Amino acid sequence: MTVTETRPAAEAPEAPAAGRSPWRTRLSRFDLRYTPYLFIVPFFVIFGFFGVWPLLYTGWISFHKWAMIDGDQGWVGLDNYTALFKDVYFWNALLNTVLLFLLGTIPQLFAALGLAALLNRKLRASSLWRASVLLPHVVSVVAVTLVFAQLFGHNTGLVNDALGVFGIDRIDWQANRWSAMIGISTIIIWRYTGYNTLIFLAAMQSVPHELKEAAMLDGASRWRVFRSITVPSIRPTIIFVVMMSSIGGMQIFAEPQLFDVAGTDGTGGSDRQFQTLMMYLYEKGFRDFNAGYSATLAWVMFLLIAVVSGINYALSRRIATKG
Repeated sequence: MTVTETRPAAEAPEAPAAGRSPWRTRLSRFDLRYTPYLFIVPFFVIFGFFGVWPLLYTGWISFHKWAMIDGDQGWVGLDNYTALFKDVYFWNALLNTVLLFLLGTIPQLFAALGLAALLNRKLRASSLWRASVLLPHVVSVVAVTLVFAQLFGHNTGLVNDALGVFGIDRIDWQANRWSAMIGISTIIIWRYTGYNTLIFLAAMQSVPHELKEAAMLDGASRWRVFRSITVPSIRPTIIFVVMMSSIGGMQIFAEPQLFDVAGTDGTGGSDRQFQTLMMYLYEKGFRDFNAGYSATLAWVMFLLIAVVSGINYALSRRIATKG
């Protein structure tokens, strides 16, 4: 008896749909595969032209002796970086930037989280309250800083007048580092707290109410619900806000620049007591016209911001994983 082995026939290629020509089928496949990339190409083109290219060109300038008016005066290698790390004014500006970050950025993040929790409750005219917290961010930073500079004035400032009621002597807020840090940090907290509050509030409103109601039925207090349910639920938003605030805090410029009522061309006071990294970059680039040195400072700032952002991201992910 002979057994005949049957093998499956090779699958025939899929025939084009009835009434459609082959070129229309190929065009449809091309559209499905490549059209999404065409939509995002403009972003990468603009980002490359206005973001990547200036960054690389700034790095190239940092290896040259480059004057703003006379242009390139020759390759100097790492001389600009060596001079920068030996520059006491650079370390002074870095210290002031870190202090402003600690005194201004971190407190306003906690204040924003607390305000968001309050606005997330049922309040009368809740829309009015939520809109009002954004007003400080809408007002021009120049106007805000000039007003606060007058409030912290030595002889006629309302802050010193209020302190005088309690028997405290007048303080020259711009005269030394710590008083200037307090004044500038107040501006930062007042200006950016409301903006971050709305971001936190939007995230809190997406937390399921059933979870909070179930916890409160089990006897949990509002603080316990906030700490154990609300905060863990909005961790991605907290990570985002911390990252963006860290980047903004390292680039602070307008507030300390305008806080100096005497006007010292970006030096941050008579003894550089509140000069930040951005102010020092402005001084070297637009007052001394030293493009090579200011480009070096810009690249060092870029690396510092990258390191700070990486540390914040790693810490935030670790906290989120433990939770």
